[in-house]
Amino acid sequence: MSTATATNKSAGPKPVPVPNGDFYQLVDLLTPEERAVVGKVRTYMETHVRPVINKYWADDAFPFELLPSFKNLGIGGLGYEGYGCAGGSQKLFGYVAMEIARTDASMCTFFGVHSGLAMGSIYLDGSEEQKQKWLPPMARFEKIGCFGLTEPLVGSGTAGGLTTTATRDGDSWILNGQKRWIGNSPWCDISIIWARDVADNQVKGFIIENKTTPGFSVEKMEHKIALKVVQNGQITLTDVRVPEANRLQGGNSFRDTARVLRMTRYMVGWASTGIQMGAFEATLKYTQERSQFGKPIASFQLVQDLLAKMLANVTACQCLMLRLAQLDDEGKLSDHQAALAKAFCTAKSRETVAWGRELLGGNGILADYDVGRFFADAEALYSYEGTYQMQNLIVGKAITGYGAFV
Repeated sequence: MSTATATNKSAGPKPVPVPNGDFYQLVDLLTPEERAVVGKVRTYMETHVRPVINKYWADDAFPFELLPSFKNLGIGGLGYEGYGCAGGSQKLFGYVAMEIARTDASMCTFFGVHSGLAMGSIYLDGSEEQKQKWLPPMARFEKIGCFGLTEPLVGSGTAGGLTTTATRDGDSWILNGQKRWIGNSPWCDISIIWARDVADNQVKGFIIENKTTPGFSVEKMEHKIALKVVQNGQITLTDVRVPEANRLQGGNSFRDTARVLRMTRYMVGWASTGIQMGAFEATLKYTQERSQFGKPIASFQLVQDLLAKMLANVTACQCLMLRLAQLDDEGKLSDHQAALAKAFCTAKSRETVAWGRELLGGNGILADYDVGRFFADAEALYSYEGTYQMQNLIVGKAITGYGAFV
């Protein structure tokens, strides 16, 4: 036996590659400072969230114990300048959302609702005084926000069909109606409520302090099969009096609401890309370790075919979202561009996580293996922030010149 042969035998089998969902090394396009932020978020999610999240998901509970350490990441208000916000590029905001979703989509949704929808409404549509008052404590996670647009009977038709009303009464407004599927609402501090002004029939935004405002109540929604960690609620507003000082001064029509949705719809594209990363990496690791017929199932042709398809979806979505982030940072992002990304990435995420669940066999329906959680959560991302079909109609109007909504 030659020395080379003996050395090869003693060295043992070649180690398999570590699962890596960034196949095109897109993280290298971040600055060193941005990579440090993303790395800090990944470490946090791996060490603090991953060990406990499946239990919370199974229990339909939110991990309040993690809030103090989550605050210390310093990512409140990513992408916003001033007012105590974290600042940074929209690309960094997207990568952070992707990293959070790579471990858990519910935590990403919690972050997106607070930092994206609630803070974004004030940042984009609030007066200077409102920004100074609300954004700093929200950036520090001392005040947590939610965003109330969807109603029990109004989802896709919110642009012209809101039933929640706002009536001017001197220096106040009287709000009546209900909001449904409102993430964070059962426990948060501040709600951004969108209502139809009965005087001019336009949609207007209001800042409501949940815990101290008479007539404001929330019922937690139960029995969800997706995003179970996020606490969704049905808000009831009964003659809720809101001072004019708490009306978003720049939120005077649905066009102003849509500015916020454009930004957060784009974030859902990053989140759905993140859950694909998480599902791909968890699936690849499983196939490397799971043996059948005397060898790892990762060595089987049909398994490798599905893994390659999963990775192709992940990579395509990453590249699409990266270009969208560049457009956003250049001030060129349009509604139809955000809509195309949201539709494509959420549709591909359903496909990707379904292949992952398939490769795990029976273990794919257990939360213990993570992929089952990604599989369920992908369904919610596919529908919220505007359904797949509505996104395609937004794109369709842009490319044909004809609106086909009604």
